[in-house]
Amino acid sequence: MAAGFFISKTVGIVAIVLGLGAVATIIALSVVYAQEKNKVMDPGTTASTTTTTTAATTTTANTTTVPTSTADPNKPWNQWRLPKTLMPEFYEVTLQPFLTPDNNNMYIFKGNSSVVFLCVKATNLILIHSNKLNYTMQGSFHTSLQVMDGSSPPSISKTWLVPSTQYLVVQLDGMLQKGQRYRLFSIFTGELADDLAGFYRSEYIDESGVKKVVATTQMQAADARKAFPCFDEPAMKAKFTVTLIHPSNHEAISNMPVNSTRQQDIDGEKWNVTEFQTTPRMSTYLLAFIVSQFTHVQNKTGDVLIRIWGRPKAIAEGQGNYALQVTGPILNFFERHYNTSYPLPKSDQVGLPDFNAGAMENWGLVTYRENSLLFDNVYSSIGNKERVVTVIAHELAHQWFGNLVTLQWWNELWLNEGFASYVEYLGADAVEPSWNIKDLMVLNEVYVVMATDALATSHPLSFHEDEINTPAQISEVFDNIAYSKGASVLRMLSDFLTEDVFKEGLQSYLHTFAYGNTVAKDLWVHLQKAVTKNNISLPSSISDIMDYWTLQMGFPVVTVNTVTGRVSQEHFLLGNASAVERPSIFNYTWIVPITWMKHDAVAGDRYWLTTRTEINRQFKVSNSSWLLLNLNVSGYFRVNYNQENWDQLIQQLLNNHQVIPVINRAQIIDDAFNLARAKYINVTVALRTTQFLSWETAYMPWEAALNNLRYFQLMFDRSEVFGVMSKYIQNQVMPLFNYYKNITNDWSTIPSGLMDQYNEINAISTACSYGIPECKNLATKYFNLWQKNVTMNPIPPNLRSSIYCSIVATGGQDAWHFIWERFKEATVVSEADKLRTALSCSPHPWILNRYLQYTLDPSKIRKQDATATINSIASNVVGQPLAWDFIRGNWRMLFTQYGGGSFSFSRLILAVTQRFSTEFELRQLEQFKAENQDIGFGSGTRALEQALERTKANIEWVKENKQTVLDWFQQQTRTS
Repeated sequence: MAAGFFISKTVGIVAIVLGLGAVATIIALSVVYAQEKNKVMDPGTTASTTTTTTAATTTTANTTTVPTSTADPNKPWNQWRLPKTLMPEFYEVTLQPFLTPDNNNMYIFKGNSSVVFLCVKATNLILIHSNKLNYTMQGSFHTSLQVMDGSSPPSISKTWLVPSTQYLVVQLDGMLQKGQRYRLFSIFTGELADDLAGFYRSEYIDESGVKKVVATTQMQAADARKAFPCFDEPAMKAKFTVTLIHPSNHEAISNMPVNSTRQQDIDGEKWNVTEFQTTPRMSTYLLAFIVSQFTHVQNKTGDVLIRIWGRPKAIAEGQGNYALQVTGPILNFFERHYNTSYPLPKSDQVGLPDFNAGAMENWGLVTYRENSLLFDNVYSSIGNKERVVTVIAHELAHQWFGNLVTLQWWNELWLNEGFASYVEYLGADAVEPSWNIKDLMVLNEVYVVMATDALATSHPLSFHEDEINTPAQISEVFDNIAYSKGASVLRMLSDFLTEDVFKEGLQSYLHTFAYGNTVAKDLWVHLQKAVTKNNISLPSSISDIMDYWTLQMGFPVVTVNTVTGRVSQEHFLLGNASAVERPSIFNYTWIVPITWMKHDAVAGDRYWLTTRTEINRQFKVSNSSWLLLNLNVSGYFRVNYNQENWDQLIQQLLNNHQVIPVINRAQIIDDAFNLARAKYINVTVALRTTQFLSWETAYMPWEAALNNLRYFQLMFDRSEVFGVMSKYIQNQVMPLFNYYKNITNDWSTIPSGLMDQYNEINAISTACSYGIPECKNLATKYFNLWQKNVTMNPIPPNLRSSIYCSIVATGGQDAWHFIWERFKEATVVSEADKLRTALSCSPHPWILNRYLQYTLDPSKIRKQDATATINSIASNVVGQPLAWDFIRGNWRMLFTQYGGGSFSFSRLILAVTQRFSTEFELRQLEQFKAENQDIGFGSGTRALEQALERTKANIEWVKENKQTVLDWFQQQTRTS
């Protein structure tokens, strides 16, 4: 999200060039409601042609501001948070996007808006958010004011814009009266830019080769102010009536159904004026509107109209059918889960060619990247299908939790996003029950976020409210701590309460706070009522237990000694504990719910660890037995054992691995590798947990092992270790490769279950990337067949990512060019994504350098895909130093385009530094930080600190473990 104020020079010129007639006609039309509702302005001012040209040329003191270097920080307009004096109740917003460029090759929109607000505390100042809007002056002022009861308002003495804090300020001669309602009216112009924020434009080329422009929105978190002036904070809820003026051959949609459409001539052109029904009370960040030539498929669930929108060709090809198939059942699932009807009459879901996030939960009009909504039976993989159903479930979960009931401020974003990230698995499971998708939370959420949360530079789920103020700070909160740790902690809470009790408290919470705002403690209160009602025994209140998990960062490692029964906890850190600067009121201890079982496969009662060290005699086992804690990884913590118990668990895996539940087989691997990185156990213990994999065919243990061996690859693929490590992995994966070759009849059929399909992909991907000849030959065979007939791709969709990468890695310049041509002509976005990623697999530096340059050209790589493409190149051992040089050389430009608010930006920093493990690389990183302080790092600020911390930890780990790892791999492969 971009910070600061901006009036494009060409927008100003636009208004002048359009001249009196055109602008006056447009404004006369777009201010229709001013006539219909007897809109009053300040005495002596009208929206006349004179006003319009004044707006384009105004340079009076009213539009200037004091430089920020001398600004008084105590002035309300120099503070990021709105004062509590005014509360909006109702907006009327009229917008007219122009979908062809003007004479200056600029796309613009024009509009006006009024907001009715209640004065809750007498004041002579109106602060309203405004960013990058150019105002038509009404007399001498940016706005006009009236009293809703018809009496005279205080006179406006001065209005001005504050770029640094994104305010329009209205200074009054008199006081607004408590309890009185007022209406503020403004007329404005903005740029319909391609910056993926606010009211922006997306583009695509249709099948006839014609460029089509879509006007669409992304308001979260602080960009509604870029579309119209508004009180742009989540607690400032109001009702909205939106009117869109658009070409008659385009369709307009918004949060609510259409109320009326009429046609009007403007400057000899026919425009449609579409007014939408008034929304319920809602936050500005959930407002959405789109003007496009998209088409849709639709059905109904109960009284709710469901429509899936997209490019006409994509919809005609049936790419919206899967989303349509699952949306109704997911809505029905959440209606039952929340015991609350879906609050709106429709649910539109739109796949956009250009979209910064994965999706956005706008109430009644959910927007998506195409790859998160559209699914093609011919081209899309099982992973694409899982992506679509889980993202739809995530966004639909928000329609109640987030939209109907909204958090007070962004400091507790985790509860909104963490909750949706948890229940998306429940919603997906309801429509794809054969997938067992809920199990994947452990791999996709718990273990992914633990890698970040084990750093001293992590942060708690909940911030103090005053820690999060600026748009960049708000954007930075949208990280995997909020999403994945939030989901993991709520999953743990639901597990120890039981899902039924959790739902009971949740339903009470939603019914109590519908259309309002809350803080996290409000949910704890309602869960506590359900706990009390159902006589659930807990060691403390919900609020007390959850404070340990939400108000301090990190998580514990629980260590148990099966000889003595001693069980203890401490803050798990991958680096140096002395580096922790953030204090904790709990001294980094937790109230830990522990589930457990012994070798006889009988699970014991849940045990609560409430102090740093305790004795539990049930945790004592004999020499020939073993103990396993944290069944199905329901708790958000790692587990360490005494050496004897590690030996027994590893022996059990070698003797009969299926005695241990499949999720816990993955857990043993993941915990061991991370404990070794943190120096709790010897690295050889972790490596020994992979020995049984030559007999394992289940996805989760394999995925856990490959994820952790990926760290070894990053640390050692530039050293002698990697040769012998590759040999070991070849030995381990070859039985899996042959297993899937057999059950798929030589890769001609698809395994039945989701997990089986994912592990087939693992088998192919690992075999090809580690150079197994049979896999490389398979890729070459597919490539040769494809080259003979480019319209008939012989590669099964699930295997395409792996095979494409192998083709590029081994096929030289011709293969790269072939895949590039297929990328350029791909009409299914999930297919284009696979091809785009595979292009980064080249071993040739000159090709990768050229590809990096392509990311700066939106005609080659879309802006939304630029950072992901750089990340892919950086994951290639040849591409990593090239990407690092590219980032350093283009930092100012990259930061300008992506740094202010892009969630993917933090991932960019982490991706290009993930291999850093030498003192030289650390010095380079420190120099990069020092040299770019003046530019800043925006939403990547915390990511940069985490990269420095990770690099230091990597340096130490490699020094201490390189020889041991080399020796172990040599020993394991000596006889093979």
